[in-house]
Amino acid sequence: MSTQKCHGRVISGLVGCTALALVVTGTAGTAQAHGHDAGRRTLASGDGWASATTGTTGGAAADAAHVYTVTTWAELKAAFASGGTAPKIIKVRGTLDADGSTCDDFAADGYDLDQYLADYDPAVWGYENEVSGEQEDLRAASATAQAKAIKATVPANTTIIGVGKNAGIVGGSLQITGVDNVIVRGLTLESPLDCFPQWDPTDGDTGNWNSEYDAAVVYGSTHVWLDHNTFTDGDHPDSTLPTYYGRIYQQHDGELDIVKGADYVTVSWNVFEDHDKTLMIGNSDSAAATDEGKLRVTLHHNLFKNLVERAPRVRFGQVDAYNNSYVANADYGYSFGIGFKSQLYAEKNAFTLPHGVGAGSILYRWNDYPVTAKGNVVNGVGTDLIAAYNTANAAAPLRSGAGWTPELRLRVDPAKAVSRVVAQGAGAPRLR
Repeated sequence: MSTQKCHGRVISGLVGCTALALVVTGTAGTAQAHGHDAGRRTLASGDGWASATTGTTGGAAADAAHVYTVTTWAELKAAFASGGTAPKIIKVRGTLDADGSTCDDFAADGYDLDQYLADYDPAVWGYENEVSGEQEDLRAASATAQAKAIKATVPANTTIIGVGKNAGIVGGSLQITGVDNVIVRGLTLESPLDCFPQWDPTDGDTGNWNSEYDAAVVYGSTHVWLDHNTFTDGDHPDSTLPTYYGRIYQQHDGELDIVKGADYVTVSWNVFEDHDKTLMIGNSDSAAATDEGKLRVTLHHNLFKNLVERAPRVRFGQVDAYNNSYVANADYGYSFGIGFKSQLYAEKNAFTLPHGVGAGSILYRWNDYPVTAKGNVVNGVGTDLIAAYNTANAAAPLRSGAGWTPELRLRVDPAKAVSRVVAQGAGAPRLR
């Protein structure tokens, strides 16, 4: 049986640690609901799509028995599992390490990366067919074991909030799946590393490595507010990853995905940094049955820094992106991906692009659907993003006019002030 440290003691398994260390920290009554306890803060009326209809209150109504402070990954999972869907507040103190095990601990008997690389080498396997066979089956089984360890399922009517310094999660994936009314605030979320990426020789002209696990996933859930978090690759940026078959051995997926009929989501005052495929809203052109008329998301006052793409990429949803700051480096690909039936409204955002990267790169057309882009600035200068894109991509132009106008907004800053305002206010350390 595996062992782990629990409050300075080494014990066997997870159950003992959880039973020993899960701490209830609330006080009786509801006096804190209107005091200074940030864990009881609710999303203000009118603050983006998550404030629509019933609004988003998370666990603000939790009684004393359902307020927890957690200091380990096992304790966090236990708090999620405790009390069903009763309102609960979970305070995260310190950094929770979700992947304390090594990749070898998850590997199925017989799985061997060197053998995998030999079996599916394009010189042997080619690029025509997806991989199959013993090593692929063992890779999939290994991935299943890792997923069980690093995924944590968030229940309805829950607030998760960081307290103190360095509150966050390393290597875990928060699964907000099929529930209503969740708040996540004040956490630094370091992207999990997929120990067992899959080689897909049919992905593109020369194949690609594809990974699982986002730092957070909103899957089929409603009324979700993600605020003042920092999403990062931390100590494991893509530059540290090896290359096989001439392609990066990609062990990261997204930082945040909002998919499969998710609806009424507000993403505010977060930092997304140092990542490739960052934020996806809608994950399939063929998902109309779940996504049509949903995926309504507001993004405001977020900092997107040193990213490659998807900030966000959009399918189907009415997405309101305003007052966000985009700071690019030489690896920049694009920010706004215009996908199948997307209805993106991008207003008063600020872009800081390096020398040699033009404003025509900000938009990317995956499909021919109209977009509204107005009042944005690039390097401090007001810029028509659609016109800039069309000048650079005359053979595949974009059309203007997303077909709707956002109404759920509170504070809207002038575009020229956005870079400064967001730099001063976004991210986990700046939660108040």
